[in-house]
Amino acid sequence: MAGILQQTPYPTSPLPTQDNHYRFALATLTSLFFIMGFITCLNDILIPHLKNVFSLNYTQAMLIQFCFFGAYGLTSVPAGMLVKKLGYQRGIVISLLVAGCGCALFFPAAAVVSYPLFLAALFILATGLTLLQVSANPYVTRLGPAETAASRLTLNQAFNSLGTTLAPFFGALLILTTVTVVDTEMTTADLTSFQAHEAQSVQLPYLLLAGAFLLLATIFSLLKLPVIIDEQAEHTADLSASPQKKSAWQHRHLVLGAVGLFVYVGAEVAIGSFLVSFMGEGHIAGLAEADAARYIAYYWGGAMVGRFIGAAVMTRIPAGKVLAASATMAALLVAVAIASTGHVAMWAILAVGLFNSIMFPTIFSLAVQKLGPHTSQGSGILCTAIVGGAIIPVAQGALADTTSIQIAFCLPFICYVYIVFYGLKGASIRD
Repeated sequence: MAGILQQTPYPTSPLPTQDNHYRFALATLTSLFFIMGFITCLNDILIPHLKNVFSLNYTQAMLIQFCFFGAYGLTSVPAGMLVKKLGYQRGIVISLLVAGCGCALFFPAAAVVSYPLFLAALFILATGLTLLQVSANPYVTRLGPAETAASRLTLNQAFNSLGTTLAPFFGALLILTTVTVVDTEMTTADLTSFQAHEAQSVQLPYLLLAGAFLLLATIFSLLKLPVIIDEQAEHTADLSASPQKKSAWQHRHLVLGAVGLFVYVGAEVAIGSFLVSFMGEGHIAGLAEADAARYIAYYWGGAMVGRFIGAAVMTRIPAGKVLAASATMAALLVAVAIASTGHVAMWAILAVGLFNSIMFPTIFSLAVQKLGPHTSQGSGILCTAIVGGAIIPVAQGALADTTSIQIAFCLPFICYVYIVFYGLKGASIRD
């Protein structure tokens, strides 16, 4: 095949002789899932930091997540079209280059101390990650038998959680270590100097990440990974089995799965975004920002542990049942965090991460089942649903501004209730 990347095509259906190719591809993809998790979790450190630097309220601070996850809503469908045209591997390379550019823009944003420029950099970074999600997630589900797709994607997502577990320590060390609090009696000159000093603390971390993205783009442009092709036989079989379905939108389990991903990502991001502020409340733990940031690792670390466990469990128990059970436990823990105080509330909300663990890969895998030639379109739709991470945190921020952080956790509770429904009923495929 002529083009930027030289690749050897392999058919969609897995054969024994392809096992080594598939294992190699899955192993290399773990690095991508790691860095996606790392970058996403850094937002949880960036939010309280920039909130302090620019004296923002909760709603304004949540614009960070709005711009970051808003990119998924605006660019996922075009990304799906691009991946369908160029292939999964080329999509991965392009996504890494775009994300690297977004990280590099943090340097001028900090230099001129501009919150809008920070938001623009986050949007570009997230655009790259959107394309990466659209490329990598369906690629993993198709590198092997359909029956174990959820388990396979959950295992790769475990490395995403490894990134989210390490990111808080990285962010606390390089961003929050020297943070100071705005003094209301500061002169204009002192405030300008304070903002410049604090904003510059993000330059080094994001330049390092820009370099990492560039390195990964170079590596993936040189690798020879298997090409997954929708064979004509598969296309014909799918259309003859369900001739009326000419679009992914006509698959009920996909549409309900997109809603499930919307509320799941929204709940996960909203909880993570408020952890530092929640643990800083006097009636919860009264922790300083740098100390609270380290506890975020328990939230994301729980997700990592849960994904390794879930990958094994779902080889024996139907994925839908595991999803419903996990969402039930997450809802109960959020309810405990709302109704209690002190360390009980703190550890309850942190423990939600353990049960969040398998939700994204499981919902994604269940939703793209038997889409056949509509898989790329379905992947784009599902990644568009990640925009829930932009909308629900902002809504929770507005609720926190008018009530309290604790009461605002009612929104994630409602989200988990819907996921219980999807696991038990919504994921069923109806011809």
